[in-house]
Amino acid sequence: MKTIDDLASGFTDEPGYFDFAKWGPISSAVADEQRSLVEVQARARFGSEIALTEQAGRVGRAISSIVGFAPDHVVFQPNTSAGLTHTLFGLTGQVLMSPRDYPSMPIAATRSAEALRVLEPVWMDLDHDVVTPAVVQRHLTDSVTAVAVSLVDYRTGYLVDLEGIRQVIGDRLLIVDAIQGFGVVDAPYAVADVVASGGQKWVRAGWGTGFLALSDRALSALTPVFSGVAGSDLTLGGSYHERQPTRPGAAAFQLTNPDPIAQARFATALEDLADVGVAAVSRAVAERATRVIDLADEFAVPVVSPRDEAERAGIVVLEPALDQMTTLTAALINHGVTATVRDTTVRLSVHVSTGDESFEMLRGAFTSFGTTVFY
Repeated sequence: MKTIDDLASGFTDEPGYFDFAKWGPISSAVADEQRSLVEVQARARFGSEIALTEQAGRVGRAISSIVGFAPDHVVFQPNTSAGLTHTLFGLTGQVLMSPRDYPSMPIAATRSAEALRVLEPVWMDLDHDVVTPAVVQRHLTDSVTAVAVSLVDYRTGYLVDLEGIRQVIGDRLLIVDAIQGFGVVDAPYAVADVVASGGQKWVRAGWGTGFLALSDRALSALTPVFSGVAGSDLTLGGSYHERQPTRPGAAAFQLTNPDPIAQARFATALEDLADVGVAAVSRAVAERATRVIDLADEFAVPVVSPRDEAERAGIVVLEPALDQMTTLTAALINHGVTATVRDTTVRLSVHVSTGDESFEMLRGAFTSFGTTVFY
């Protein structure tokens, strides 16, 4: 069993990186796995293909160990958006969702509604700009067949109450875009029917990695509209003018054969995560997020993210006065702090590798900001 320090020591990101909600630098183990399989792919020795083809089963088991769905109920995806598109194009009825979620989910829903005309997005009117069980309950009707939410709001870092939402929606499908929490939130995924995520952010497996996990209820309700060759139960060499049957379980929700090296990267990162435990990572990330909030408070930089650890993950969002935004952004840049800046906010996000040197750089940026603004 690895410790948090063991996990952190496997990362080589430079100090000052506070942008894991955008993408997470990969670990040495993930990089080594990629290099070794690239070498296999380059040489193509007799029998070497086995090392590549076995990655599908390996990554399925690794995903299953984190989300708790059976291996035949999970399927590798190249990213979160692909999993959400499979889901929302395969759904009928009304889906209740937030118009403020990251665009992957709203766009998939509106594209499905326009193309197939069997799905109708219903947009929630939010209280305090967050999705809560009370907000969801207020919008429920008999026509709503599914509710789609983000595990963590990419704009504010707000952590949704999955169990509370499950209680109010009954047996409707619960669809979760988990990308901003997967790997650092010890979430009750068992209450969800659909979980989609990517591995390029908090899992730190690089781009081209992700998954779709489906409950029995979801497998019964969803149609695998984009099921291609990899999702079809066929034998090559025949004639394909008739409809081909789909593979059983979540495997039906595939378009083509995935990249085995991407699967290996994802599996390696998830195996390391499982060895430490998501709960331990979640605690470590929460402690670091608290340090960011404490520093911001010390220098009177307004924090708009939730302060209660039960309502946030690894994201801390700052919103200075409009006339101070440029000053804060410049201070961060001048002190080597990498963050996401959007219009009126600065988003800082932390991981287990965010160490003391990074916090000293952030302190320097805040000191410079405070000196400029208040003196």
